[in-house]
Amino acid sequence: MSPSFIHLPDGSVTSAPGFLAGATSAGIKSSAAERADLALLCALTPCTAAAVYTTNRLKAAPLLLTQRHLADGRAQAVIVNSGNANCLTGQQGMRDAMEMADLVANRLNIPVTDVIVASTGVTGWPLPIERIRAALPRIQTTEDGGDAFAHAIMTTDTVAKQVAVRFAYGDVEYTVGGCAKGSGMIHPQMATMLAFLTTDAPVAGAVLAETLREAVDTSFNMITVDGDTSTNDMAVILASGAAGGGDSFEHGHPAAPAFQAAVREVCMGLARRLARDGEGATKLIEVRVEGAASVDDARRAARTVAGSPLVKTALHGGDPNWGRVLAAAGRSGAELQETRITLHLQDTCVFQGAPVPFDEPALGAALSHPEVRIHLDLGVGQGVATAWGCDLSQEYVRINSEYTT
Repeated sequence: MSPSFIHLPDGSVTSAPGFLAGATSAGIKSSAAERADLALLCALTPCTAAAVYTTNRLKAAPLLLTQRHLADGRAQAVIVNSGNANCLTGQQGMRDAMEMADLVANRLNIPVTDVIVASTGVTGWPLPIERIRAALPRIQTTEDGGDAFAHAIMTTDTVAKQVAVRFAYGDVEYTVGGCAKGSGMIHPQMATMLAFLTTDAPVAGAVLAETLREAVDTSFNMITVDGDTSTNDMAVILASGAAGGGDSFEHGHPAAPAFQAAVREVCMGLARRLARDGEGATKLIEVRVEGAASVDDARRAARTVAGSPLVKTALHGGDPNWGRVLAAAGRSGAELQETRITLHLQDTCVFQGAPVPFDEPALGAALSHPEVRIHLDLGVGQGVATAWGCDLSQEYVRINSEYTT
């Protein structure tokens, strides 16, 4: 039986009871001095914690510090600044990240190793730590502060990304909430994205870490905007156990599958929002691959099609140039045979072992919709995967040609 979730209409990272958040403007974003750019999330009690990080070999100071602090699988607070990535900033960058953690630890009276630090924004510029030092005391953390937190961590995002669900096991209700930021430098194996999840479920460290890794593999690692992977990316989950309900969710606990499904649900909801809000994007592209020789093959094909510049530009213009989709799948490394392939664009079959006649004007009109579905059946196995991306527009070029100016 599939787990049953209640999607919370105004869900956020503080939807789970026992979590507080808030934000303020520290003046880090020179283009918008009044825009909130410093955010704090904290739990009333210490939490089990886990994280997944970028695969980029150049990692920013706050990420390196967070890896060190999460080595014991515990955390209680997250401090995030936007507008400056504190990356490629040498030893001073590490000192600044450490000071951010110290400031939060002193304010909340918690161990400094229980503080997660994240930064996002332009790389190579010194972090204005004096502004953060002055602004942090102004943050008021509340149970309703999740929305402010989600907005403050945005950079080129146009909307905040937030999702929360609730599920029941026995007589106890559990909540999983989260938020994410990311609009450019988005590509599988993490991206220029930060994601923060919280839950009041009592979850053992090993189960929490495994759950997050698996959820990231089917969500954040299946989105692409522009093929670049950043230096600051992380996805973090905190589990407070505040809901109670008895024993901790260990491997084999009957509530563990429902919890894992809830985390996947939140991550996939956030992933879709990230892809839809890609820099300059006008369309969300969903690529569903079935019939692959393996799940890995399905993922390779789906991600390659979603990330193809030629596919992205064709769909931006509403051009039903299906050959670009098959060419991308063909270079993905996935096993395929031309005569077994079936391809649908917006539910219109355009290829079934050979080209299929279709109404080009009608399909072109269908491709003008804000969501475009590509369904590719390779016909060689049982592997299934879905990837998400967006179209590539002139606005993307404009945004990134002016990013630091």
